[in-house]
Amino acid sequence: MKILGIDPGLRVTGFGVIEQNGNSLRYLTSGCVRSGEGTLAERLKVLLDGLNEIIGTNRPEQVAIEKVFVNVNAQSTLLLGQARGTAICAAVIAGLPVAEYTALQVKQAVVGHGKAKKPQVQHMIRRLLALPGDPSSDAADALACAICHAHGRQLGSVSTKNLRMKNGRLV
Repeated sequence: MKILGIDPGLRVTGFGVIEQNGNSLRYLTSGCVRSGEGTLAERLKVLLDGLNEIIGTNRPEQVAIEKVFVNVNAQSTLLLGQARGTAICAAVIAGLPVAEYTALQVKQAVVGHGKAKKPQVQHMIRRLLALPGDPSSDAADALACAICHAHGRQLGSVSTKNLRMKNGRLV
């Protein structure tokens, strides 16, 4: 089963493709689609075209994407939502099922606690997929999404229900 993980962003959208065979995960590719400058519509088209190319080249069977969190700046949240919608459309147009995970779920599945920092996620991705170096933070987040989905498929689901934080750790 090939899984495409996506970490949506308007400027930089991370992607990562892994292959799951039973309990084994194998790294296939990862990187970033950068939208550059231009109008919002032009930048979204760059993201759509880039993700369409990634899907066409790698032929994933499922897509996992990180859910948008609401931050202090409503305009940033809105722009992130539009980039995320573009990524979902790329998957749906290709006929792929899309699973959504919160950042807490992704970090819990990969690092073991939901408040992990980006360097911790990068390090764990490197170890879990036996990579020669740490991937970029955006690619690592996308690979983490794919790994979370792979783990959730094995266990039935990945849930944060009834989990709570104490001293920066899930209990």
